Amino acid sequence: MAEQKQILVIDDDPDFLNYIKIVLSANDYAVRTASTAAEGLELMRQDQPDLVILDVMMSYVLDGWSVSREMHFDPQLRDIPVMLVSAIVSSDDDSLFPNAEHCRIDRFMSKPVEPAALLRSVAELTRS
Repeated sequence: MAEQKQILVIDDDPDFLNYIKIVLSANDYAVRTASTAAEGLELMRQDQPDLVILDVMMSYVLDGWSVSREMHFDPQLRDIPVMLVSAIVSSDDDSLFPNAEHCRIDRFMSKPVEPAALLRSVAELTRS
């Protein structure tokens, strides 16, 4: 039997965390959650997940980009796939996002996240 893939979801919205945890847990993923960037980084360093699902805007604008940047420069974390999620989807908001030169983003999904699309992306990024 294959080992469960470990997913870490970092978002300051408890409803979103609960929703993602329900969808992924029902599909045999082990899910941990963090509501702050600092908590998420600490959890990653304690036990590296197979995938990080990361909100762009948490306690401050672009908090998710900061986590991704820190992961990029940390040899222990740089190879963990990152799925960035955000409710910001219009081209008018593009200027809010920095370029991805020093960030590792393997997939981007808009909120609200559709369960089937989420599961497809998680399977692809974790190769499960």
